[in-house]
Amino acid sequence: MGEEKELTIALAGNANVGKSAIFNQLTGSHQIIGNWPGKTIEKSEGYLIYKGYKIKVVDLPGIYSFSTYSEEELISRDFIAREKPDIVINVVDALHLERNLFFTLQLIELEAKLVIALNQVDLLEKSDFTIDSKKLENILNIPVIPTVAIEGKGIEKLIEKCIEIYEGKIRYEPIKIEYGKEVEERIDELINVVPYDNSYPKRWFIIKLLEGDEETKKLVKDEKILEIIEKKSKELEEIHGEPISLILTQEKYNLSNKITSEVLVKKEKKVNISDFLDKIFLHPIFGYFTLIISLFLIFYLIFKFGNFVSGYLESFFELIKNGFLKLNINETLKKILWDGIGEGIIGGISVALPYLIPFYILLSILEDSGYLSRMAFFTDSFMHFIGLHGKAFFPLILGFGCNVPAVLGSRILETKKQKFMTATLATLVPCSARTIVIIGLVGIFLGFKYVLIVYIIDIIIIILFGKLLSILVPGKSYGLIMEIPPLRKPSTKIVLKQSWFRIKDFIYFAFPIIVFGSLLLQILDLTNLLNSLVNLISPFFISFLGLPPLTSIPLIFGILRKELTLIMLFSLFGTTNVLSFMTPKQIIIYSLITLFYFPCIATFSVLRKEIGLLNAVLVTAFEIVFAFLLGGFLNLVL
Repeated sequence: MGEEKELTIALAGNANVGKSAIFNQLTGSHQIIGNWPGKTIEKSEGYLIYKGYKIKVVDLPGIYSFSTYSEEELISRDFIAREKPDIVINVVDALHLERNLFFTLQLIELEAKLVIALNQVDLLEKSDFTIDSKKLENILNIPVIPTVAIEGKGIEKLIEKCIEIYEGKIRYEPIKIEYGKEVEERIDELINVVPYDNSYPKRWFIIKLLEGDEETKKLVKDEKILEIIEKKSKELEEIHGEPISLILTQEKYNLSNKITSEVLVKKEKKVNISDFLDKIFLHPIFGYFTLIISLFLIFYLIFKFGNFVSGYLESFFELIKNGFLKLNINETLKKILWDGIGEGIIGGISVALPYLIPFYILLSILEDSGYLSRMAFFTDSFMHFIGLHGKAFFPLILGFGCNVPAVLGSRILETKKQKFMTATLATLVPCSARTIVIIGLVGIFLGFKYVLIVYIIDIIIIILFGKLLSILVPGKSYGLIMEIPPLRKPSTKIVLKQSWFRIKDFIYFAFPIIVFGSLLLQILDLTNLLNSLVNLISPFFISFLGLPPLTSIPLIFGILRKELTLIMLFSLFGTTNVLSFMTPKQIIIYSLITLFYFPCIATFSVLRKEIGLLNAVLVTAFEIVFAFLLGGFLNLVL
């Protein structure tokens, strides 16, 4: 058997065109797929074996150009130009062909060997248009493969075409991109003048220098050469009366517009359900109503479903408990096995999962249907109030699932200020673990309306904290440029896959921590160390917060996982009837402290990575102080 040949393929394209779906189809990776721009932030890699080739697939960040306004753009262009993958699959959204071709033309200028994946052709077929893919292929002189990535259609043909180009079976001579006479004259002049000793294609390098690209200018050490380039740029600006970057961009857009007009074919008009729904969802008035109603229904369904299932599970485990306690074994061992290990397992199953599962399923439906992007559209003006834009809504809404990906998601923002603000505010969003605490305490024992009050308080705090950060944090904030993808019927396979990927994180990582915490708590109780700890901090909890001293223990363990603040509360007091040991006022105070006092240790870890150790410590310290001051204030006024 012959040795496997190696091939490197990069996936490049605009955000939200289906690159992640193609990556998953090729590699079997469990990368989350969603209908929002910028989901793939870092370079993701995977492998597949096909026809004697070991193929490395690199999923590059979703970007719109090769300017260096963002880290993502720099990552993508440097990978293609310097690491030189054998083939670049340019994933093009058939629904937004003109804008996507603008990026294709840039890839051609970067001299990447391309195969175009014309994705989401199924959604285009439901519209009033179709694309003549053969004509597009002939114009660009690049292979064009229609694909439906989420269904795996066209994927094998895509790989076969990559191998054919790599093996030289297809002659690769893409369309030459030319500018106006004045621009071409100056490009030719500079090609003969500018010294060249880098990995970028020379013509592309000269064009970027003319544009005034800061990263490429750093590669030219001779100040006189830079002066010559600056002079040529000013000459073109005087001729055209526009900035040089706009001149070159407009030339490429004109070409992409011309190609699109030639290959885009109008069909007979059909009634499109997506367009009809968008008239409601994107309406300046009704859109806000649908947004508010959607959020209300999501949390109401989670509350009702979780309550229903949790009740049955608790009854079931109560029967098991009664049987276990009748066993003739050592009482200390019995307490360790049941109150330690057993209560931890039961807490995770009966308290956490009934609320977690519907939440993640509903979040995945919102992502895959495209409605999440519409939420971002309507929150854009609100986000501007706190110095961000609608794009920041994506990581913040992810925070309702888990703060860890929410903090990491801050990378999709353009500036350091926006990234810092988004990462910080994400730690204040009630994640699924904190949602379990809020619903498990406030919802069950005080009623659903009090859950809404807690969430409203949280939103107000986020707004005020965001406004404060927008004033205090130095730096610039930019506006939002983002397309809204078409609505579509969520794929059951993708929704279930995404939901399981998120739920298994709780099962594999949170569950052991919950069980360990419950066991450790029982050991501390049996050795009387628990009483010593409670006595040490009880004055503060009794006098300032008005809480039972024992509640300090779950809050300490809640640093590991927020679910522990609820599950250990039940274990400590030996009952799930919270009203037997806490008043409604204490439940509110305890829940709000849990909501704000410390992001879990995993969130702190990624926060340190994103904004630095000192900033992470300062943010966390502020949140701890704020949470306990809020608790003390509520103890005085309620």
